[in-house]
Amino acid sequence: QVQLVESGGGLVQAGASLRLSCAASGHTFSMHAMGWFRQAPGKEREFVAAISRSGTFTHYADSVKGRFTISRDNAKGSVYLQMNSLKPEDTAVYICAATGPQASGGYVATKSFEYVYWGQGTQVTVSS
Repeated sequence: QVQLVESGGGLVQAGASLRLSCAASGHTFSMHAMGWFRQAPGKEREFVAAISRSGTFTHYADSVKGRFTISRDNAKGSVYLQMNSLKPEDTAVYICAATGPQASGGYVATKSFEYVYWGQGTQVTVSS
């Protein structure tokens, strides 16, 4: 079992930056590919960013590419999402997710069904 707890959300103005953190319980964190999703009111959950077990490989949604950066620290059991140049359309609950244990260090998951464990989310609100 992996439990995920997000933090770092808040209310910011357009153009500002935020850094989200996701702390994972358990001693198998380095075996799991990780990702961030978001869900805005009245909209479906959407993929934001993903990172491989090793942290070598990443993938981003087109809407955040060049503005957001996903990273991980396996020693600390944490994954991060650095969000720069925030826009009002980035407003959503941001949710951290983990896949099941992966044999491949290069595996990057971009679809919801690939993830097994989910956090509760942290609210990010960007005002114009």
